[in-house]
Amino acid sequence: MTTPAPLPVLAVLCCVLYTVCAARLRRRGDRWPVRRDAGFWLGGGLLVAAFAVPWEAWLAPFTAHMAAHLTAGMVAPVPLVLARPVTLALRTLPPPGRRALVRITRSRPVSALVLPPVAAAVDIGGLWLLYRAPVPSSWHHSPLLTLHLFAAGVLFTFALLAVDPIRHRPGTAVRGGTLLAAAAGHAVLARSLWATGPPGTAHAPADLHSAAQLMYYGGDAVEVALALVLASQWYRAQGRSLRAHRGTRQAATA
Repeated sequence: MTTPAPLPVLAVLCCVLYTVCAARLRRRGDRWPVRRDAGFWLGGGLLVAAFAVPWEAWLAPFTAHMAAHLTAGMVAPVPLVLARPVTLALRTLPPPGRRALVRITRSRPVSALVLPPVAAAVDIGGLWLLYRAPVPSSWHHSPLLTLHLFAAGVLFTFALLAVDPIRHRPGTAVRGGTLLAAAAGHAVLARSLWATGPPGTAHAPADLHSAAQLMYYGGDAVEVALALVLASQWYRAQGRSLRAHRGTRQAATA
């Protein structure tokens, strides 16, 4: 896979821009945890690795392909989304830019896309289309495909974790159910690749098996991490609700 030079460079520039915006926020006295900067750089570094690392030099062809796509589409989006780039932009943009961004995030198309079931359909459905539909074999080697998988992974992670402002924040039950359904779809697809490669391709059985295992267990690891974040969000929400309830009872009895 030949990666266009602008793609890794653009990823690094986005990381630099994030750092500059975060530093500007801190200079004016606002709190912005350094761990978010580190998370954004980690996600950006993983995306650059997906594009630039010579996976084929160490792994069989389809396993190398799977390693790059798993890194870009599932692993990199998690720290990037947890870094809350939309929140940072809303807090650092000048008023006209902030209003424009709010209009975009609250628009009906964006609101529909970030519904967890819709985002999951785009992400997991795209994988099923790639690996089970008779698409041109050149698609599997295109860096634009890696970019698409990254964008779909970011959309799914953004919708699932809902840490940035969105128009309607779904409840934990909806997001948790979507994660379970998406994990099942991903696991079934990985198991199917153990037996049969994508239509129109010819990979050695050992290569298919290692790629399928990487997809299955790597996907499980990311999905467990997402589940832990969701559980942490639920726990904090329950704590806030309990404190609010106690405060209301104390005020009523005072």
